[in-house]
Amino acid sequence: MEKVNINEKLALFSDHWNPRIVGELNGQLVKLVKFQGEFVWHKHEEEDELFYVLKGAFDMQFRDKTVRLQEGEFLIVPRGVEHRPVAAEEVAVMLFEPVSTLNTGDAGGERKREELERI
Repeated sequence: MEKVNINEKLALFSDHWNPRIVGELNGQLVKLVKFQGEFVWHKHEEEDELFYVLKGAFDMQFRDKTVRLQEGEFLIVPRGVEHRPVAAEEVAVMLFEPVSTLNTGDAGGERKREELERI
């Protein structure tokens, strides 16, 4: 058992759209990610995702609406729901996702990360 200092972990990287694993529990990964700009439209057929905003703010776009997330807020995206995170400024987010979750879901592409770094 080791405590995790989120700010120290966030200081270890500066790239965007490249989640890092900082913990694991009950088949779920706890990940930290920074992003800015638009991600790809995608969905996860088998997994729900939790996005918790640590620093900054971003919009989670859905085909029928947009949800604005600020620091200290989280959103659970249910499995099978197409979505796209968009951040005008850099945002730091903690993710809770099943181990099987790929960051680009069904979209694949150049931003797909199959093997994530543990920090």
